[in-house]
This record gives sequence, C-alpha cells and structure tokens, in this order.
Amino acid sequence: MVQVLNAYLYQHRSLSIPGLGTIYLETFPASVEVADRTILSPVYRFRFDKYFDAPDKEFFSFLATQSNLLDFEAIKLYNEFALDLRNRIRTEEEVKWEGVGVLRKNGSGDILLESANAPIFSQQAIPAIRVNRQDAQHTLLVGDRERTSGEMTEWRKEEGSRRAKFPWWIIAVILAAIGLVFLGWYFYTHGFSTANQTKL
Repeated sequence: MVQVLNAYLYQHRSLSIPGLGTIYLETFPASVEVADRTILSPVYRFRFDKYFDAPDKEFFSFLATQSNLLDFEAIKLYNEFALDLRNRIRTEEEVKWEGVGVLRKNGSGDILLESANAPIFSQQAIPAIRVNRQDAQHTLLVGDRERTSGEMTEWRKEEGSRRAKFPWWIIAVILAAIGLVFLGWYFYTHGFSTANQTKL
C-alpha cells in the first residue's frame, strides 16, 4: 500500500489522508555554489498541511487500478489505512513512512512531518567551470542584416578610431577663441574700469 501511495504522491505532488491532512511534495530549484564551482541539483522535500484532508476521486481511481480492486474496495482500504495511521500517531511517539519521512505529534497535539529527502530525485552536483572563448564566432542580427561577431568587433574598432581621429583639443581652442573675442568686444564697448571707477 505504501508503495502505491508514494507513487501517487511523486506523480501528483500531493496526497490527502482523511482525518489527518495532506502531504505535499515541494521543489526547491537548483542553486549555484560559486566557491565550489558546482551546480547543485533541485531539492525535493515533503510538507504536511493539517487543514486539507479530502482525497480526490482521481486518487481512488488510481488506487483501485494499481491495487486491482473495485473503487468502493479501494475507498474502504484507504480509509482503514488512514484510521490505522491516525491511531498509530496517537499511541506511538513517531510513525516512519518509508520514502516520505517521520510523522510525529508535538506537545500541543499537532502532527508534524520530518521530511526525508526523496531518493528517486537526488542527483549529484555538476561541476560548473566558466569558459571564456576569446575568438568564438557567432551570428548576430543587426537591423535587418546578419553579421558575425568578428564583423561587429571590427566595426566597433573602426567606429572608435573614427571618433578618436577628431581631436578634442580643437573644440577647446575654438571655444577659447570665441571667449576671447567676446571679452575683447565687451571691454571695447564698456571700457575697463578700476576699483575707484575711473575709466582707462
């Protein structure tokens, strides 16, 4: 029975137990360990929620098919299993569910699930070494034309050299000349006065 329930839980990611709650299979995405230069596989954990405990009709069809029983026999068998599980949790300190984890009751009477790692999903870490290829060629879409990355690199170099050909100091000389012409005109029209306001 437990193997069939685990199969349903792994496929549908949730399993409701009447009078107890629902066990969910949650996925935590893959992560990168920069220091170790590895990519860790996704982690799968089980979570228990005591508020939803009504199985779907789809579940009973699955159970009947997998156990070669009629639907009403599968419902009866599963309700007996749920009752037995509830009684075992009440009387024992903990109940181990193979492949899922350990169900136990805490001091306030709530049922907790200590999740086991799902062994069918565990994968090893993958080495992740950054590769920088200096001369790699690939095509790019620029406007409506396809160009290679080498052509674009050459175009950027030419564009940069065109900008560098026009020296910046020419603009500075032109602005300085305009400023000197303006100062000359101002002093010509207004004159040059000293602190005691006498014109020279």
